[in-house]
Amino acid sequence: TGLQVTSLSIGCAPLGNMSETFTYEVSEGQALETIRAIFAGPITFLDTAASYGESEKRLGLVIRELGGLPSGFVLATKADRDMQTGEFTGAQMRRSVERSLRLLGLDQLPLVYLHDPENISFAEAMQSGGPVEALIQCQKEGLIVHLGVAGGPIDLMTQFVETELFEAAISHNRYTLLNREAEPFWDVCQRHNVAAVNAAPYGSGMLAKGPGAYPRYMYGEAPEAMLRQAQQMEAACARYDVPLAAAALQFSLRNPRIVSTVIGISRAERLAATAALAAQQIPEELWQELETIFQS
Repeated sequence: TGLQVTSLSIGCAPLGNMSETFTYEVSEGQALETIRAIFAGPITFLDTAASYGESEKRLGLVIRELGGLPSGFVLATKADRDMQTGEFTGAQMRRSVERSLRLLGLDQLPLVYLHDPENISFAEAMQSGGPVEALIQCQKEGLIVHLGVAGGPIDLMTQFVETELFEAAISHNRYTLLNREAEPFWDVCQRHNVAAVNAAPYGSGMLAKGPGAYPRYMYGEAPEAMLRQAQQMEAACARYDVPLAAAALQFSLRNPRIVSTVIGISRAERLAATAALAAQQIPEELWQELETIFQS
């Protein structure tokens, strides 16, 4: 895209008070305090979406306080289907973009992803007058600067990247210490000169809080076999005096094919804590042990 971004990106979904997804609430006051801290901090790449509850609205309140998006920051959002009716059409994409502009208080969106296209077929997404064509039209009109795609199933995401219509791509929850589904996808992105972004390196929380405290993966109950692996990894990290969260985060950061890693933050103090996890020294022996546990 030519955009300069940090290797860490702040995922703003938790700031939207999505208690059904994350099992905890975030008040507006807490969210605004956190957003102010983000804009005063060193991580300059922010990721949100139309479907992330109050996230865009709360970001917009702080952006207006600051007189606009601070210089050097890149804010990415996502165009979503209608979350009530499920409508995922070209007209809905335009409504989503226009709503994001309004809520964020911006005249132009630096980066917009087609979000969760697995809710329709590839053919439906690509049809004349459909979602992708509508977003390209928004780009031509200057409402969007850069266009990306963010979704789940790797085979479907690969199809979108191979159209060469997108400049960035997000895969989530599928490249972690416990899941390597996205491994071949990073090569696809490189071949097509698409910026590869890895979201949810903690598997939506378990690898940050630990399997005992949070036995969930990808927003649902974790399978028993995965829980056992996570427990073994946590024990291995403890033997080296390394937080499990540090290994989970750096697993993504150390991959040269990944441009940026998206981590959700719900409190201001998490910024410094995340920087510490990213800087934690991790011996090569631990990486080898974690790989052995994953392969077992």
